[in-house]
Amino acid sequence: MGTSLGITTDAQGRKHVSEPCLEPCPIERGMRVLGGKWKGSILWHLKNGPVRFNDLARQLGGASKKMVVQRLREMEEAGLVRREVVSDRPIAVTYQLTEFGHTALGFLAELKNWAETNNI
Repeated sequence: MGTSLGITTDAQGRKHVSEPCLEPCPIERGMRVLGGKWKGSILWHLKNGPVRFNDLARQLGGASKKMVVQRLREMEEAGLVRREVVSDRPIAVTYQLTEFGHTALGFLAELKNWAETNNI
């Protein structure tokens, strides 16, 4: 009988997992909140304070405004960003990180460094 990373093999050669993952692991749960094209970049661009929607969309270069709106709504529902209407006529909206959103900046900086170090 052999063991490897929580997997055991019985006398008949059948493998058994000692501690199967029955629900998404913390990494998967985190990726469900932060995963998705543009979410990390949006958080990064909001790190220094509120940004108006059009300015944010411009900073994201290749993202359509429709995509930016969709991601911002998802992030607002997740509690990462806060939307504020600053003017009704003409309509002007800013987005800023919540306290929860700020907690993601540390590992986003690490991800940025890792990508740059490895030419990704």
